[in-house]
Amino acid sequence: MTTTSSFSEPREGGQALGLYLFAAVLALLALLGALGLTSLKVSGFGALIVVLLYFRLPIILVVGVLAAGVHALFASNSDVEYLMQDMWFALDREVLLSVPMFILAGALMARGSIAKSLINCMSAFTAGLPGGLAVATTLACAVFAAISGSSIVTMLAVGSIAYPAMIRQGYDEKFSIGLIAAAGSLGIMIPPSIAMILYGIMTETSITRLFTGGIKPGLLLAGMLVLYSVAMNLRRNSGRFSASAAARSVVAGFWALMMPVILLGGIYGGYFSPTEAAAVSLLYAALVELFIYREMKLADYKKVVVESLIMLGRLLPLVAIASSLNTILDYEGVTQAWVVAIGQAIENPVLLMIAVNLLLLGVGCIMEVSSAMVVLSPLLMPIMVNAGYDPVHFGVVMTANLEIGYLTPPVGLNLVVAMVAFKKEFSEVVRSVLPFLVLMLIWLVIVCVYPAMVV
Repeated sequence: MTTTSSFSEPREGGQALGLYLFAAVLALLALLGALGLTSLKVSGFGALIVVLLYFRLPIILVVGVLAAGVHALFASNSDVEYLMQDMWFALDREVLLSVPMFILAGALMARGSIAKSLINCMSAFTAGLPGGLAVATTLACAVFAAISGSSIVTMLAVGSIAYPAMIRQGYDEKFSIGLIAAAGSLGIMIPPSIAMILYGIMTETSITRLFTGGIKPGLLLAGMLVLYSVAMNLRRNSGRFSASAAARSVVAGFWALMMPVILLGGIYGGYFSPTEAAAVSLLYAALVELFIYREMKLADYKKVVVESLIMLGRLLPLVAIASSLNTILDYEGVTQAWVVAIGQAIENPVLLMIAVNLLLLGVGCIMEVSSAMVVLSPLLMPIMVNAGYDPVHFGVVMTANLEIGYLTPPVGLNLVVAMVAFKKEFSEVVRSVLPFLVLMLIWLVIVCVYPAMVV
């Protein structure tokens, strides 16, 4: 398999899906204009944005064009100076410091020995269970999610170790790929979650409450994946449980196991804020890798820093531009008008929740999670709150939808990462995740129907 062929397939598959979505959105804009819900000028501008998205221009360029256009159309003072000021103030927030620190800490742990220690510990405790290594992989993803905040980092860190081990033990390749891709997505649900931090920043919702709300849904999904793994491997002999081996694994992985205890205990115990937790996470990961495990070389540290800076260079300008856009829309009353129009069009809260879920599942097919959260959360949250939904519950629902987006073509990042990391064709990876995708859709329905699980 060549690199070119491996990347061409998702692109070709995405063109067909993208064409359907492109036509559907243009038709929706035309319908809104015909019903008088938007002006011809707004519908035309919306069509321009859809065209830019369809031709796969960088999302920051699309949002930049949108912000400039909205500023020109709606702002009473269209001086560019005010647009720049809004962008500056958007980044001048203490909580935003947590994002680069969590990203850097996650990259350190993925490249270092913390992930390996977690998997070894979980494997020792699940020995003897049907599908013991599969269960250990899921649990390791859940624990790593609690210290990294990122699905991609979780999947790479755990998957790079677990996948070869599962293949050596005779696990089905498709099952192994699908499980790792699905369990890796726990990274944005189980706190601390970068996606939830972005939602909290963009909607001014308590990040601590969002973290608390994500615990039970995250554990529920992890439990469903564990049960599925056991059911699919009932006849597989995973060896015998050894108390001495489990004890040795705890001693060897003590420093890795203490990290989620310190982070989550500190946040929920009120000892430090989410931003301070990010700083503790980074400092702890650096000290443990540098002085305890001591397996990383200087070149590894340089790669971690460069990779993290590249990710931040894509994310932070998008946050600034999208925040400026939201400020203009709020100040000029556009957001409120949007909320009223949608509320009049869909009066039933249940139908509204279904419609928003379908929208977010579609967005997850074509948009990266952080970008979707930054752009859409300030627009959708007021609509859902106006319909009677709690902002924290909707934040968790939105995160769950976008988490599923990690497994849906053509842009599902976990699919692309699995394709490259495991050297498989894109179509094979998609087929591998289908059973887990069905499982996650059932989980999404549960999260939507039982808000008490969140709040």
